[in-house]
Amino acid sequence: MGESKMKLAAREEMLLSCAGVQTMTGRVQVRWETESAATPMGQLAYFIEFLNLTGLWSRWLESCPLNYTSPNAPSRAEVLGTWLLSMLAGHRRYSHVTTIRCDGINPGLLGMRKVISEDALRNALKRIPEAEGTAWLDTHLTDSVAPLLDAAWILDTDTTIKPLYGHQEGAMIGYNPKKPGRPSHAYHTYLMAGLRQVLGVEVRAGNEHTAKHAQPGLLKILDALPPQRKPRLVRGDNAFGNDPLMTALEEREQPYLFKLKLSKNVKRHIGSLFRQSGWTDAGQGWEGLDGELALTGWRQKRRVVVLRRPLMGEIAVTGDDADDSQQQFAFVEADRKTGKGITGYEYAVLVSNTNYEVLSLGQLYRDRADAENAFDELKNQWGWGGFTTHDLHRCQLAARGVALAYNWWSLFVRLAHPDARREAVTSRPWLMSSVGRRTEHAGQTTITLTGLHAHFDKARAMLMRVSVMLQGWVAQAAEQLNPPTVWQRVCDHLKQIIAGIGPPKTLRLLGIMQTESGNYGF
Repeated sequence: MGESKMKLAAREEMLLSCAGVQTMTGRVQVRWETESAATPMGQLAYFIEFLNLTGLWSRWLESCPLNYTSPNAPSRAEVLGTWLLSMLAGHRRYSHVTTIRCDGINPGLLGMRKVISEDALRNALKRIPEAEGTAWLDTHLTDSVAPLLDAAWILDTDTTIKPLYGHQEGAMIGYNPKKPGRPSHAYHTYLMAGLRQVLGVEVRAGNEHTAKHAQPGLLKILDALPPQRKPRLVRGDNAFGNDPLMTALEEREQPYLFKLKLSKNVKRHIGSLFRQSGWTDAGQGWEGLDGELALTGWRQKRRVVVLRRPLMGEIAVTGDDADDSQQQFAFVEADRKTGKGITGYEYAVLVSNTNYEVLSLGQLYRDRADAENAFDELKNQWGWGGFTTHDLHRCQLAARGVALAYNWWSLFVRLAHPDARREAVTSRPWLMSSVGRRTEHAGQTTITLTGLHAHFDKARAMLMRVSVMLQGWVAQAAEQLNPPTVWQRVCDHLKQIIAGIGPPKTLRLLGIMQTESGNYGF
C-alpha cells in the first residue's frame, strides 16, 4: 500500500471512530484523532529555546557519561530528554513516563526521535557509572549557579526526609517527623537563598540525617568556591549549631548564623538574662539581647543572641501536687497592655560569628523560612518525593537531576516574571501548559497554541519578551569579537534586576526579600 493510500485509510478510520455522546446540553460528536502531532505542554517550546541558546542542554548532553554499543540503543538525547520532560511534567515515578509518550512536539524540539519507556530510562540511568555520574551532575549544578555567586548571597543548609515503602538500599529507620518508625532516605541540601538555586544535594541512609553527615558536603562546596564567590553567611537550624561545624567554619573564616537547641545550659543562660536591661528591638514583635556563651563541649566562647517575644492570650500552666502527685492544670490570662496576669515569653537563641546588629540577625534568621519553602517545593512539587529505585546510586542521580531541572526552570521563570518568584504549582500551568498543534507547510513548521490558563494572554506576552531578549543577546554576541555568552548575559540580567531586593539596608544580600507583614517566626 502506497503512502497516499495509507493516509486515506487512516483518515477513513478516524471518521469511523467519530461517535456521539450525551451531555447536559445535548448530543455532541467526539472524534478520535491519532495522527496529528500535539502536546499538552505547548508553551514548553520557549523553555527549550532557553536551554538551546544558553548552551545548557548541549553541554549537559555532551558531558553525559552514558555510552551504548548497540545500534538499536536509545541516544543520549532520548534518555536525557525523556528524563527532563518527565521532571518538568511534575512526575514522581518512572512509571509516569508513559503519560508523555504521545507528545508529538516537544521530543522533536529536543532532538529526540521518540520518548523512551520507563524501563529503558531506569536501565539507562543504571548504566551510568556511579562516580562519573555523580561528578557529571554536580558539575552542572555548580555551573547553573556559579555566575550568580559574585553578588552577595546566603547559603542555606537543611535535611529533607523522604519516607520509603519498599526494600531500597539505605532505607533505614531514623528521624522521621511525618511517619515515625518508617524507613527513609535523608537528603542533605545546600541552597542559594533568595533565588532558591540548589548548589548540591547528597542522598544518605535514613539514619544519617544529622549535621555531621551534612558537614562534609557543605565544606566541599565552600572549599571549591573562590574567595570572591563564597557566601556572606552560612545559615541553618538548630541541628547545625554544634561545635565541630562552627569550628570548621571559623577555621575558614566563614560567617555563619545558626539556631541553638534549648538545652539546660542554654535555658540557664536565658534565665540569667531575664531581668537584665538592654533588650533591643529585633523586629516583628521580638526583642533581643547580645551576649557570649560557652557550652559544654565548645572549644571557646561564642556570640549568642537571645530573642524573646511575649505570648498573648491564655497560657496553660501545669504542675504536680506535692501530696498526691496529682497533676494540676489551670489557665492564666496574659495581658501585656494592662500588665496584669503573667507575661509569658517565647524564646529563640541564635549563635553567630558576625558583627551584625540584633535587628539584622533576627530578620536574617526569619528569612530562612523562604529556604524551607524551597525544600518543600522540591519534595512535593518536583521529584524528590519519588523516582525511587532499589539501589542508592540511581536515587543519587535522580536527586541531582531533579535539582538541576529545578534550577533551570526557576531561572527561566524568573526571567519571565522578575517581580517575584513562582513555585512550580503555579508556574507550570501558567508558562508550560497549553494545547500545542504542529503543522507543516512550505518547509515551515508552525506550533499553534491554545490556552488552558486564565492568564494565557499575560503568559504569551512574557514568553515572547523572553524570546526576543534571548535572540537579541545571540545577535549581539555574533557582532562582537569576545562577547559574553548568552548564559553569562542571562545571569548578569538576573543579578541586575534582583540584587536590589534585600532585608535590612545594612545587609543588601542577593534575592532576600523583607516583607512588611510576613511573620515567619523562629
